[in-house]
Amino acid sequence: MKKIIFLIAIVIFPLANYAQTSVFDKFEEMDDVTTVVVTQEAFKMLAKFKSGGEEGAEYFDMVKGLNSFKVFTTENSGIAKQMSDVVSSYLKSAKLTELMRVKDKDAKVKIYVRNGKDDNHVSELLMFVSDMQNKANQEAVILSLTGDIDLNKISKLTEAHIPNSGIK
Repeated sequence: MKKIIFLIAIVIFPLANYAQTSVFDKFEEMDDVTTVVVTQEAFKMLAKFKSGGEEGAEYFDMVKGLNSFKVFTTENSGIAKQMSDVVSSYLKSAKLTELMRVKDKDAKVKIYVRNGKDDNHVSELLMFVSDMQNKANQEAVILSLTGDIDLNKISKLTEAHIPNSGIK
């Protein structure tokens, strides 16, 4: 499951946006939570390195609009339950739209977005992954991306990397 979560985080990483305090930040200080936080300043610094040809330039152009990328993961059942409760509470007040759900024998993945300045942009992407397999020691992951996320740029970059899609 950790490999799946890591892969999803890497794929979604370019979507991150603005650094602000969120309801999920309390998990950062917990001992049984692994945390990754990339701030707006890090994205600004990354945007200054314009190597990698046309694709690299597009990637860094997209990164300029990002504010924060936060991932909180735990293998502690109690904290996993807290994460689930906080996500549920946040969804009731945050006006996010469910983008997709995936459920298999190992995990449930739910992805939500907040609309941005137009139909081609979102200002927040939230992903919650909960373990279905190990009831005794459940895992959970919260991934939060905020900023000006241009879906057209993401689509263009991901199409170039999807094998056997018929698209370059």
